[in-house]
Amino acid sequence: MQANGMIFWDWNGTLMDDVDFTHSCLNWMLETHGYPQRYDLAAYREIFGFPIEEYYTRAGFNFAKHPYAELAERFMEHYNAGVDACPPSAHAAETLAELSRRGWRQSVLSASRRDYLIEQVAARGLQAYFTELLGLADIYGVSKVQVGKQWLAQSGIAPAACVMVGDTQHDAEVAKALGTKCVLYTGGHQSRARLEAVCPNVIDDLAQLPQLLETL
Repeated sequence: MQANGMIFWDWNGTLMDDVDFTHSCLNWMLETHGYPQRYDLAAYREIFGFPIEEYYTRAGFNFAKHPYAELAERFMEHYNAGVDACPPSAHAAETLAELSRRGWRQSVLSASRRDYLIEQVAARGLQAYFTELLGLADIYGVSKVQVGKQWLAQSGIAPAACVMVGDTQHDAEVAKALGTKCVLYTGGHQSRARLEAVCPNVIDDLAQLPQLLETL
């Protein structure tokens, strides 16, 4: 690929390493609401996904007893209280810098609420690398497809010149819906097997991305 399009980065689990913390938040939520099941990290990575409401169903929450909106609010309170300790993913800053050096424009396209996204990117000193920080208007984590479509339509950039980089099957769905290429990173919220089932371009280290882009 030529560096004349846009790299859309996912945030949680891709550029910010919140996997262990989010996994611990799930078990905290289950314990707090009286559910007996607990998940180890491998099991968590097999059930996590979007929409978040469906992931909560797979985790075993009963919405008749605990409505999803209430669970989402409780999760975000707990998550926001601890997220500052989550570091950038390994080689994130170096990879962003190298791609910028090569002429790539870069943006974040996240299913996080946009004000939270802005705070989290700034807290890790990465904001200078990004043209746009694109997030949702609420905390319910449904889909970021529409946000991406609206931005591309206004930008005039050809989708085929762009690439979505993320850590979940939803990122592959987003790439397909937007018409961009896709690269998935195994260090995030879903297992390698789940990623390979939906995308041929899978990396174990973000530092592999610049070279991979030359072959797409």
